[in-house]
Amino acid sequence: MNYVKLGNTGLYVSRFCLGCMSYGKSNVTPWPGMPHWPWTLTEEDSRPFIKRALELGVNFFDTANVYSIGESESVLGRAIRDFARRDEVVLATKVNGLVRPDPNGRGLSRKAILSEIDKSLRRMGTDYIDLYIIHRYDYQTPLEETLEALNDIVRAGKVRYLGASSMYAWQFMKAIGLQRANGWATFVSMQNYYNLLYREEEWEMLRLCQSEGIGVTPWSPLARGRLARPWSQEQQTERGRNDQFAKTLFSKTEDIDKPMIDRVNEVAKERGVPPSQIALAWLFHKPVVTSPIIGATKPHHLDDAVAALSVKLSTEAIKRLEELYQPHPPTEAFS
Repeated sequence: MNYVKLGNTGLYVSRFCLGCMSYGKSNVTPWPGMPHWPWTLTEEDSRPFIKRALELGVNFFDTANVYSIGESESVLGRAIRDFARRDEVVLATKVNGLVRPDPNGRGLSRKAILSEIDKSLRRMGTDYIDLYIIHRYDYQTPLEETLEALNDIVRAGKVRYLGASSMYAWQFMKAIGLQRANGWATFVSMQNYYNLLYREEEWEMLRLCQSEGIGVTPWSPLARGRLARPWSQEQQTERGRNDQFAKTLFSKTEDIDKPMIDRVNEVAKERGVPPSQIALAWLFHKPVVTSPIIGATKPHHLDDAVAALSVKLSTEAIKRLEELYQPHPPTEAFS
């Protein structure tokens, strides 16, 4: 496993991060507006993936308070206590999503942040979070209120670093500017949607992150699995059939995505490796990308991610992978 610094910080993270959204099946019935993911694994089935990731040298793990209504945090926390030393891992979790069906059950208000950080700490069984990420931009809360509350939990020792996730570049830079102007703890990472099927982030966000020394940790680097199999196998998994969010990402782009997926599989066949390794290797070749967030629900998922670190792509191969790309409309990930 290779390790790199998260942006301009002194924090070293593994070259990829294990995303834990699929871990910890909840017994709580979701309420209206709360996401429901029938493909999530039970704790018993989740723990081997976390253990295996640690054995492979992964030290970076990502979850969120909204995943399985907090159960993902609990499962990850218990596994880390059983399989690792707390100070040797980097735990990231997120805040903003709907966690209760009341008016203050979501968002980035001072009330929400101060309440949710303590709940996340309890569920994960730790007294600090390494990377606390705002789960999208909150259009209903004054930005200054959010940023000051985030600064307070850093100064209180509950959080080591702050991160943000998918938003527009101007929103991210405005937030960073306010943090700097007020002497508040600043964002050090951006968790955005970036892969061979969606490269719109290259126009502004990735250039901003490179300029300001922000670590980039893309989510869904395999485009919800679409870059891991031939086009003919679309929608064959439980998640593929039931992932409503994925439908918002891909429903308008099938005509321009298929040629790219075919090209990834073509290059993979030539190299004698799975297409997922080609798609991940392309990301690993991008200097601005720090640590893609990789989900794993089958044993080979982790092995493929590690193997992709050794896949070297020539300039010509990268050109072949990129030449078919066509501009995509903005996704609902920013809303």
